[in-house]
Amino acid sequence: MAFFFPVKAVSLAIGLVAILLFLYDIGYEDNSALNLHIPLAYFVLLTTFITLDAIKLVIFSESASRRSRTALLFVLIVILLYLLLPAVFQSKPLEVTLAKHLPLLRLCIVFLFIIEYSIVIERFYALKLQPAFIFAISFALLIGIGTLLLRLPLAAHREVSLIDAFFTATSAVCVTGLVVLDTGSDFTRIGQIIIMLLFQAGGLGMLTLTSFFAYFFKENLSYRESLFVRDFISSNQLSNIFRLTAGIVGFTLGIELLGAVFIYLYIPEDVIPVVSERIFFSVFHAISAFCNAGFSTLENSLYDISFRFNYPVHLIIAFLFIFGGLGYNIMFNMLEYVHEKILSLVKKNILLRRNFRSRVRVVTLNSKIVIYTTIILISFGTLFFFFIEYENTLAEHTSLFGKLTTAFFGAVTPRTAGFNSVDTSALHISTIMIVLLLMWIGASPASTGGGIKTSTFAIATLNIFSIARGKNRITLARRVISDYSVRKTSAIVSMSLIFVGLGVFLISAIEPEGRRDLLPIAFECFSAYSTVGLSIGNTGQLTDASKIVLVMLMFIGRVGAINLLIGMLRRLDTSHMHYPEEDILIN
Repeated sequence: MAFFFPVKAVSLAIGLVAILLFLYDIGYEDNSALNLHIPLAYFVLLTTFITLDAIKLVIFSESASRRSRTALLFVLIVILLYLLLPAVFQSKPLEVTLAKHLPLLRLCIVFLFIIEYSIVIERFYALKLQPAFIFAISFALLIGIGTLLLRLPLAAHREVSLIDAFFTATSAVCVTGLVVLDTGSDFTRIGQIIIMLLFQAGGLGMLTLTSFFAYFFKENLSYRESLFVRDFISSNQLSNIFRLTAGIVGFTLGIELLGAVFIYLYIPEDVIPVVSERIFFSVFHAISAFCNAGFSTLENSLYDISFRFNYPVHLIIAFLFIFGGLGYNIMFNMLEYVHEKILSLVKKNILLRRNFRSRVRVVTLNSKIVIYTTIILISFGTLFFFFIEYENTLAEHTSLFGKLTTAFFGAVTPRTAGFNSVDTSALHISTIMIVLLLMWIGASPASTGGGIKTSTFAIATLNIFSIARGKNRITLARRVISDYSVRKTSAIVSMSLIFVGLGVFLISAIEPEGRRDLLPIAFECFSAYSTVGLSIGNTGQLTDASKIVLVMLMFIGRVGAINLLIGMLRRLDTSHMHYPEEDILIN
């Protein structure tokens, strides 16, 4: 074991060197004298990785999963042989062969860095901190890394200030979509890929990804690690945590890939003639939509004239962020329900098992609340948008289908998606008030969206009727909502209004005379806290201090004000003593 620490330390050090070399390679101007040696340096680092992993596999087999490590080593050795064979049998210089396969080398280096440093996540579990606090730290760390990456010279067409890079990274990681720089014109393809990876990691959760990779190359998760991961993915179960985490990652990537394919099919060739550009556009917007990030490479999002009337793309993107905003628990529960129904039909009607008994309760109460609330909000928002904006922002859409599609899109995008297919600043004042309400409510728990969440709004509404009817408990579908859920709902609603109000106050005090209109400032604050990304003003014209206020709102809104409090305040031991109750005069 004494030899284990140096091997592990050297492996991590080489991983750090590799990623720094990679960042120099993609982020700085070409240096012909140095760039000739970069592929060879990648090759040497890759070979060293393989050697160290082989040592850890053979000598310290108990520290890693033998099957996964063997598979990784096999793949890497095949890649090395693929790179070496032309130099050996065709007498080609090794540097020429390596330069030809530079993208493959880059991919291997990044993958190995992720694997090595994902395992470092174990150290976080050893810290005596609340999972909520570690969750917040992971987002802060990702924002810091993103800020540095967006400051790379080749990430943007012009120099990006530290504040603007910080704002963009926070908006991407917190899947908000508020921008101070145009993603399509101000950032290069490298910068756009960095932003895409940031909101992909932010949507999934950095610790979900790193825990997935860390577990994949371990034998199993400890009990404490399972508790942490369970909190990260908002699960109630403790068994099969890795299976659930892998399901989340696989489900996300699968839906995003499917969405990208459909978007690609409906992009006219005359709009984006180059195939590679169409592929990147499709992938970027599919990930941005499912993660509810709201980033677009189009200057005016989907209101851009080339996509303003492309209704199939609007619907694809809308359904992507609806699915992303429902939450993984809801989606998995729905898949379980469909599976149960199909299984019941097959066994009763095909296999003729008349005595087959299907499960009584498959759909959970949580799923019912979220789905019904989502349907009501979308239906109400669509109808309101359609009738109020019929002669306003919908006037340019000549067909009824176009008006309904745009109204539907306008109703679902405030639920933290951030895309716009109309001129948001031209909306009727009553529509803006509805948009504010929808932004504040947001998406569903354990989803890629923000806001106070649909279930919070539903429970708060049910609590009103419960009190009005003189009941001391909220009952729904033969179930009693727990007192803790009701109290947590009240805390979330109160804290959201406090933080949004504080943000409006600070920006109003900071902004110079002439830029203190209450409605645009309130809209920006609601959009930031609920991680929506819509704007009726010009976010880029705000002062640096106001941008910092929005950054803090985005961070608190994504991590959750309650989670921050839980993480910062020590949880006291529960006392078994009960004190007399006393009613307080409320109204």
